[in-house]
Amino acid sequence: MSEIRLYVTTTEKKAEQILDLMTPMFEDEELPIATTEIDEKKDIWEASIYLYADDEEDVHARFAGVLKPAFPELVIQREVIPDVDWIAKSLEGLKPVRAGRFLVHGSHDRDKVKPSDIAIEIDAGQAFGTGHHGTTAGCLETIEKVLASRRVRNALDLGTGSGVLAIGVRKLRNIPVLATDIDPVAVRVARENVRGNGIASGIALETAPGFHSTAFSRHGPFDLIIANILARPLIKMAPQLVAHLAPGGSVILSGILAQQRWKVLAAYNGVRMRHVRTIWRNGWVTIHLDRP
Repeated sequence: MSEIRLYVTTTEKKAEQILDLMTPMFEDEELPIATTEIDEKKDIWEASIYLYADDEEDVHARFAGVLKPAFPELVIQREVIPDVDWIAKSLEGLKPVRAGRFLVHGSHDRDKVKPSDIAIEIDAGQAFGTGHHGTTAGCLETIEKVLASRRVRNALDLGTGSGVLAIGVRKLRNIPVLATDIDPVAVRVARENVRGNGIASGIALETAPGFHSTAFSRHGPFDLIIANILARPLIKMAPQLVAHLAPGGSVILSGILAQQRWKVLAAYNGVRMRHVRTIWRNGWVTIHLDRP
């Protein structure tokens, strides 16, 4: 079934306003909504919603209904997204990405690394998470802020994917890191990436299908837990995740669409976590919380 993108072209300010208008309309359906910068100098942005073709008539009508009162001049445009392997496609020929002091790059861009950079080398592969997605970059920015502002003695990268976040922690601080994933292929790829980044020890990689795995009790409790997954599992696992957090510890959550952030925050407020900051990147958010 084809995927469709409906979008309008406007300014940054109006794109943000449109995002706020669309959020209550579509938040329960988990349809991805995003704002994207097209031309910085000309202040050209797009506000988009992604959907399947079968839902196009209904979503188009509702999108138009949201836009018409405030932005009657804007015309909804349509793009059919090709049916391709987007994970493989998105990892081809990627340019280096900066996230704070981190520079995530492929092996072909080693010459772009500056002496002051904390370089993480991730090539296209089977596991997702190279730093080019807003959630991964947001996590790296937040990791740097947390490690600079408080004492962290150990960390957990839950749902490690390519291992990029675990590598980032270990390169920034000489502390033990547990990196887990439910997918053994991801764990194998992450292990290769850890070695490829010159890390010989300090990162334990384990396949863990859930918190019943003994890996968490053996390595925890953790001063820092990073979980770049999706909103629904993050909400569901809130009590278990916090149970493995050390007193005074921090949590970094991502993989969250902007319109889902309130539900995630409510779930973690319910287990007595305090919101510290939220980073926004193209319709996705990264949330930093701590345990008072």
